[in-house]
Order: sequence, then structure tokens, then C-alpha cells
Amino acid sequence: MLRLFRRIKALFKESRQSLGSRQMMKQLRKEGFKIGRFKVRRLMKKLGLVVRQRQAYKVTTNSKHNNQVADNVLARQFNPTAPNVAWAGDMTYLRTAQGWMYLAIVMDLHSRRIIGWALSKRMTVQLVERALQMAINLRNPPKGVIFHSDRGSQYTSKCYQTLLTKHGFIASMSGKEACLDNAVVERFFGSLKNEWLLNVRHLTRYSMRSDVEKYIRYYNKIRLHSSLDDMSPIEYENYKKKVSGWT
Repeated sequence: MLRLFRRIKALFKESRQSLGSRQMMKQLRKEGFKIGRFKVRRLMKKLGLVVRQRQAYKVTTNSKHNNQVADNVLARQFNPTAPNVAWAGDMTYLRTAQGWMYLAIVMDLHSRRIIGWALSKRMTVQLVERALQMAINLRNPPKGVIFHSDRGSQYTSKCYQTLLTKHGFIASMSGKEACLDNAVVERFFGSLKNEWLLNVRHLTRYSMRSDVEKYIRYYNKIRLHSSLDDMSPIEYENYKKKVSGWT
């Protein structure tokens, strides 16, 4: 029982007080503990482990422009059967004592893995280009990958669309003011802000950068997803690679 107590406290601390009883149960079961949710809830209460209250956040990108907008090719098909079929990108803002920072990410929707990201003091086209270039360098994707985003001016810019075309992507964009069209990426930002950064004050932009990198590593390698059969993104990719033989 002492080992179980220690593991619950360690997992809760590792998640920054965001792991509820359901996710805690799943993680403990993966580690070999035979335990149900009711018992987990009771033990967490006994240990004084209370999940922090979540907060809402606002959409960041600006869609008030005259740039050309792509059709919604993805059409909320968020579960492609293989990697490098559909990627999605978006931006959000992060507060530090030195001022705002803006985070751009690229996600492979097959595994929910963050494959590219970039941070900057300014919300520019170069920011989203850097995130995409990181993903391209990591994946070396074939031509024909769908890249989905909202209608923000950074994503609709000529420079960004040229980069997509150069690498053979098929551009896809959400409908006007339709955040559900990119719901999976929005969910990642929600988990970053509510599970990791909530009530954490960063004095410097450098500190924020380091913490975001730490969360992306945690998210990709450790955080379990119900949509991935309770595996982490990288674990799911490795599992699917063994089963299907894709490379």
C-alpha cells in the first residue's frame, strides 16, 4: 500500500496536480496495479490530492483579412488511420512577467503527437513557418498530406501557402468562427494551459520556453489519451508501427 501511495503522489506531482481519478486509474493499471476508480478517488482524497480548477481561454488568430481561404478538406475527420495523412496547426498566447509569448504547433492527427512547435514574442508568419519546418524535418512527409488550420492571417498568407505548396501539402481551413473544425488542436492548448501552466507564474520568456518544451515532452511521451486506447502519442505510434508495419 505504501508503494501505491507513493506512486499516486508522484504521478499527481508529475502532472502538476491535473491528473483526475479516471486518468490516475488508467496510469496505475498500465504500471501493473490492480485498482478501480472508486479506490483511486478514495486514496486521492485521503492524500489531499485535489485537481486544479480549469479556466477558459480565448482564440488568438486574426481572421479579419482579405487573403484567399482554402476549403475545409479535413471536414472534422480527426482520426486518420496512418501517420502523415493529416496534420493540423494553430497558435495561442502565453503570459509571462516580461510580456506575451505566442506558441505555434503542428500536430499529426493520427497519434495526436506534437511534431513541430515554435515560440516568439510576436505573432508572425515566420512563427508558424518555423513550427511547420520543424515538423517537416522530423517527418519528411510524402506529398498529399492535408494541413488543416484556422483562417488566421498567418496561415492564409502568401508566404505560408507557398511553403505548403512547395512541400506538396493540401491546404484545409476551418469555417468562419468554427473552432470545432480544429477541435483536437484546441484541446491540446486547453490541456497545456489548464493542466500545466495554470497558476504558474513565469518571470521570463526563457522560463516559459523551457516549460513549454517540458510539457510537450510530457504530452508526447507520458500523457495518456482515451482516443489512443489509453496510450501516449509516441507509445501509440510505436504500437501501430509494430502492428501495421508502416514506416
